[in-house]
Amino acid sequence: MRDRAAGAVMGAFIGDALGLGPHWYYDLDEMRRDYGEWIDGYTDPLPGRYHEGLKAGQLSQSGFIHKLTIRSLVERGEYDEEDFCRRMDEELFPLLNGEPAHGPGGYTSQSIREAWRRRVEQGLPWGRTGGNADTTEAIERVLSIGVRYALDPVRMAAAVSGNTALTQADDAVISMTVAYCAVLSMLVKGHRLDPILPAKLMRQVKDGVLPFHAVTREGLKAPRPGDPDPPRAGRFASPDALLSPGYMALAAADPGVSIEPAWKVSLVYGMPCAIYHMLPASYYLAARFHDDFESAVLNALNGGGQNMARSTLTGALVGAQVGLSGIPQRFLDGLEEREILLDLAQELAVQAVEASES
Repeated sequence: MRDRAAGAVMGAFIGDALGLGPHWYYDLDEMRRDYGEWIDGYTDPLPGRYHEGLKAGQLSQSGFIHKLTIRSLVERGEYDEEDFCRRMDEELFPLLNGEPAHGPGGYTSQSIREAWRRRVEQGLPWGRTGGNADTTEAIERVLSIGVRYALDPVRMAAAVSGNTALTQADDAVISMTVAYCAVLSMLVKGHRLDPILPAKLMRQVKDGVLPFHAVTREGLKAPRPGDPDPPRAGRFASPDALLSPGYMALAAADPGVSIEPAWKVSLVYGMPCAIYHMLPASYYLAARFHDDFESAVLNALNGGGQNMARSTLTGALVGAQVGLSGIPQRFLDGLEEREILLDLAQELAVQAVEASES
């Protein structure tokens, strides 16, 4: 489990750094002209593009915040919202000015700009800082909370939803973020991203572990006359965010469904930044290449659009399945601050396992 937990964290860092150069190309012909037919590693951002001035192997601002989150988890030994918020106030916000093309990593997301505006310019307290962006911005940092509490899904859901709400206010986005972390937690524990995984997650819903409405009875059948409606109430309106990964896994395993080459998954599910484009593509790639980290992240990357998020989310899901030991060494060697990131990932992995042993 330690190997899988560390693999999930490093897989996310690798995915983030891979996306730094060819980030946000929505014209795939232009991306191919700039970077060739197949991008197979870390690249420099070109002049005039997002993240201009950074170098291959460095992290974006999302990676910067992810690292901040892990440092808080490791140094506090648990998720401590006050400590996380303090670090954001002291280590990130002084580096921002509210403009998109500014701050560590060369670009500041819509969610973080809104949190900065509410917190710094308006002086609002944390808890009133969430905006309405429908992106995976929060997943890219809270996934390590999912790793930390892989063996404690109740605490995982509470910590992930609480942290997500600091920057994202839409309950549907929060529910999909919690669902992603629930899936990642299961992979860290040793389960596969396959068509039967949602049934295991639904058992946690029915048992009151995950905070989703249970709107069906066993076998996803409609409630019988006289059954409570809903069978179990939770914070989130439906469990669909937990069911979706199973359909992506089913498509990946079905010989009658063909997405070739696999990078075209970005065209099938959509290239933009919204969470409802990013998650299906990431789930599909992580199921199809469950034992092949390189193929998973490079197909995520070469699909263009919001390929940084797609590569990050896919990298974490596949890293959790193959483990740190299954990630090709060249992806680790090419990361700036490789040793620092590896130490953080391994310390977090130890905490995740020792929490259950204690």
